[in-house]
Amino acid sequence: MALEHAILVSLLEQPGSGYELARRFERSIGRFWTATHQQIYRVLKRMEGDGRLEVREVPQQDRPDKKVYSVTDTGRAELCDWLREPVEPESVRHELAVKIRGAAFGDPTRLIAEVERHRQLHADLLARYLAGERRDFPDPAALDPGAELQHVVLRGGIEYERMTIAWLDDVLATLDRISPHP
Repeated sequence: MALEHAILVSLLEQPGSGYELARRFERSIGRFWTATHQQIYRVLKRMEGDGRLEVREVPQQDRPDKKVYSVTDTGRAELCDWLREPVEPESVRHELAVKIRGAAFGDPTRLIAEVERHRQLHADLLARYLAGERRDFPDPAALDPGAELQHVVLRGGIEYERMTIAWLDDVLATLDRISPHP
């Protein structure tokens, strides 16, 4: 996937400025596809230049005019073509997992604090996902197809965080079991 596709999806869900799009990446899309503000602005300019996006200037008081981007028919057609392309399973680089395996050659107790830190980060993210689910999807039976697809992706994130927390609990129990106790 290219950043362009993530931008097309986000702008089809709701047109917005570069700043608004960057905030969306920070809040939701960024867990699946990350981009810096500079990357987003650079790609927006390129996509506008090649006709995939159109921009509308919105006057603002006491601030420069805001550029609001939306997807053109050309952009929508590109996204539809991309949706038909197969996607290969992604390989995962997981530095913590390599460290856990490497603990066999050092002191496993030295990893406990790091694993606990990761567990807390995942627990915090899970709490944010669950709060967002309660806020954005209070009645799942009443969702339109677009919202239903957003919800199923969020549910995937929720289950991923639950699985990761369970795995980290298992790692902590293993580290405790194999670590020398005074």
